[in-house]
Amino acid sequence: MYVSMKGMLERANEGKYAVMAINCFNLETAKAVIQAAQELRAPIIIDLLQDHLKEHLGSHLLTKPIIQMANEVSVEVAINLDHGQDIGFVKRCLQDGFSSVMMDASAYPIDQNIEITRNMVEFAQTYNASVEAEIGNIGAASTIMTNDSMYTDPELAIDFIKKTGVDALAISYGSSHGNYPEGFVPQFRFDIVERIKQETNIPLVLHGGSGCGEENIRKSVELGINKINVGSDFMKAQVDSIKYQLDRDPTINYVDLIHSTIEAGKEVVKYYINISESSGKSL
Repeated sequence: MYVSMKGMLERANEGKYAVMAINCFNLETAKAVIQAAQELRAPIIIDLLQDHLKEHLGSHLLTKPIIQMANEVSVEVAINLDHGQDIGFVKRCLQDGFSSVMMDASAYPIDQNIEITRNMVEFAQTYNASVEAEIGNIGAASTIMTNDSMYTDPELAIDFIKKTGVDALAISYGSSHGNYPEGFVPQFRFDIVERIKQETNIPLVLHGGSGCGEENIRKSVELGINKINVGSDFMKAQVDSIKYQLDRDPTINYVDLIHSTIEAGKEVVKYYINISESSGKSL
């Protein structure tokens, strides 16, 4: 069933678990995520990145088919715009049927971030949609990984939450987007999570969950992370599947090749659902 993130994250907050948000960009990736969630009876979030939507298929082409997929299963499914930085584009996604959006104004000075986010929270209420925002700067493993200067300031985050009424907040405390060097596991500043959670008790979000390590993720969930974004590991599993299938049979039918990526993606989603402790948590 198609829902907003708001209710599922509120229940995750109360139940001390996290809902997985998986980056998708087409119908096949969305199908893999929804099927994995259905098999494990877990609530799930389809994250559609603004850059992917602009570069590939637009939100108006993807939203309705994914909503149809969601309504054909019995678990809760939300569509969330990931890292929406273009205000007009974020509003268009809400008009196209997104049940949740991330208004990422973290590149602006804090006062502007507050104003932009508060206005989007008010706009989203018209569509009964939830809004996620970000404080701090989550780096990229391929360029600049998150460092001390990029961590979320807990006091700024607490003030931001009070002034915007945002439904969920992404915070920077050690993770980075993308694939880490082989064998590397980031160190997390869990004190940042603890401080913000203690003062606000709203759903907090971990971006760049791929490759963070099971121990870091479990500890994050224990301390109050209620949404975990994963994209790179999900996509890598599908790329690896393509390489394997082509190596085994260079003449493989394209349909069979794509189907193999769905199965490979499902296994990664199931892994993360289990360590986020959301298995069996859907209504």
